[in-house]
Amino acid sequence: MGVWVRPRGVRDQVKNFHRLQARVIIIALSVALSVSAATPAAADPPFVGWSATIPALTYQYEPTSLDDCVSGKPSCVARTIRQMQNRVTPLSQSCSHRAVFALAYLRTTEQYLNFSQKPGFLRDPAFVNHQDVAFAQMYFDAYDDFAAGRISRVPPAWRVAFRVADGKQVNGMGDLLLGMNAHVNRDLPFVLAAIGLTMPDGSSRKLDHDQINIMLNHVVEPLINELGARFDPSIAVAPTPFGLGFTGLMQTLLVWRELAWRNAELLVAAPTEAARDVIAAQIEASAEATGTALMAASRYLPPLQTTVSRDSYCVAQQSR
Repeated sequence: MGVWVRPRGVRDQVKNFHRLQARVIIIALSVALSVSAATPAAADPPFVGWSATIPALTYQYEPTSLDDCVSGKPSCVARTIRQMQNRVTPLSQSCSHRAVFALAYLRTTEQYLNFSQKPGFLRDPAFVNHQDVAFAQMYFDAYDDFAAGRISRVPPAWRVAFRVADGKQVNGMGDLLLGMNAHVNRDLPFVLAAIGLTMPDGSSRKLDHDQINIMLNHVVEPLINELGARFDPSIAVAPTPFGLGFTGLMQTLLVWRELAWRNAELLVAAPTEAARDVIAAQIEASAEATGTALMAASRYLPPLQTTVSRDSYCVAQQSR
């Protein structure tokens, strides 16, 4: 058999995308560092719509059969929230380190349901509801496969997140970021590509994707405070491993969501299944590498740093 060569068009797209990644990260970190010291006077937290400055890449795509919530009714999102609550409760009660991301995802989805029902907030709320439920199912599947020992079916980035949490290897913010990384950098591009990037009239769904960033901007600070109060006080003291604060964490999330959209575009635009497989492998490898880097940046360093005080604090909160 001959050696498969990636088509030139795909090679150029991937090369340009990697350049874009570097530019986006530099922009986001620069903004985070310059804004994090400022104290907002208004009630709403500061929001930086930096993604609007990046040239759009729009490709036609027809939705596949990934139809966890085909109707897109809010009641379907509500059912997903109840499933999340059922999962969070035992994790919180046992002070499992997996509870950090699980609660974060629950609070985010609760906030999404509220925002999605505001008139005019989304162009196509029913479709985004469908996306929300399909997205959650990817997390549920990875979690259940890992718990059942079906490790080969668990995406590599999720393996890192779950193993590190079960091994109590990193601080609370590390657990949060590892879950976010697997969910956004790994899961999101696949679910976006699967359900479609364009509306029936051919226009891009990117506007609704970016509207979710506005919703997330209202979630981050109260979420960090709650996670710190319930599980690990250090979460609220240093909201990122690099000390960038709430705005820095938000900008990191925006970077990841933007790159997830671009990766989804590359998946959809791939001219062949073989080309799509290459891009998918790159997504998997990049998310796993990011998870490994986050683990190294946030891990406990015994004997000076251990999980003992964090776990004792969590147990004390459960007894209240």
